[in-house]
Amino acid sequence: MQFDSLKRRDFITLLGGAAAAWPIAARAQQAAMPVIGFLHPASPDRFADRLRGFRQGLKDAGYVEGENVAIEYRWADNQFDRLPALAAELVRRQVSVIAALGGPVPALAAKAATAIIPVVFLVAEDPVRLGLVASLARPSGNLTGINFFNAELGAKRLELLRTLVPGAARVAILVNPANAQTTETTLRDLEPAGRAMGLQLQVLNASSSRDIDKAFEALARDRPDAVFVSLDTSFADRRVQLVHLASRHAIPATYALRDFVEAGGLISYGTNFVDAYRQAGAYTGRILKGAKPADLPVVQSSKFELVINHQTARILGLTVPQSLLVAADEVIE
Repeated sequence: MQFDSLKRRDFITLLGGAAAAWPIAARAQQAAMPVIGFLHPASPDRFADRLRGFRQGLKDAGYVEGENVAIEYRWADNQFDRLPALAAELVRRQVSVIAALGGPVPALAAKAATAIIPVVFLVAEDPVRLGLVASLARPSGNLTGINFFNAELGAKRLELLRTLVPGAARVAILVNPANAQTTETTLRDLEPAGRAMGLQLQVLNASSSRDIDKAFEALARDRPDAVFVSLDTSFADRRVQLVHLASRHAIPATYALRDFVEAGGLISYGTNFVDAYRQAGAYTGRILKGAKPADLPVVQSSKFELVINHQTARILGLTVPQSLLVAADEVIE
């Protein structure tokens, strides 16, 4: 009996020691899990599809959030001046890689915050001109990523708008002055394109919902023939408001994202953003596996899409040319 009792005590002691060791092992495994710092200027509620694309890219590279990789999210809620502090937080957190997505401001904030931690960016402008990389083929530093050309596609969007509204002579350009880099690039590309088409361009600034309301009050007074909404994460967040105001004032508008057209907007032309985020996720995964940003050429996204809302066109009294209907990747009826 005494022997059996001793055996039981030894077994319980062994069991207790193993139980105590399990949390330690779990903590060690958790500590060993790589952490991605996700930096974005917008808010998360409007970017679920992009996040799915990013996670799909990670999955393609062999990483699943919560299983073998963790993600620390930092959203600026369209307050661009917060991005440097958020980038610094991720650096202090000692993340394995920073995915600075959503334009040049988060990319530049991440670049300023660290010269050591790898950074994957997603920008519309030329990353060489922005100073993010030395060249597209050989980035040379701790940054690489995806260039999705939307800023350079501005002239093409203006041309498509002119095709859809052939009588247009005056076009208002809605930009966000808080996103200075994107605004500068947009206007630099549009002004010569507008002159070549004989269009008079009017610039309107908006950095908030209230500013957007005021901008459309000005449009109601001035009555331009169409509106060009520039690529901006805060505008994407407020797409329902923008589409509603364009509809209420019966003004044809062009957008960079299909999300606007799905919400009732007239026409969009630009990068397939879900695919661009997938590419960014895949590059992030490759870096987690040991690839160096300096050895990963900047990917130039080539998947663009033209989306037209035919019902909106009819409401505005516009006849969509057959050439546009044939060229469209999707026509929403």
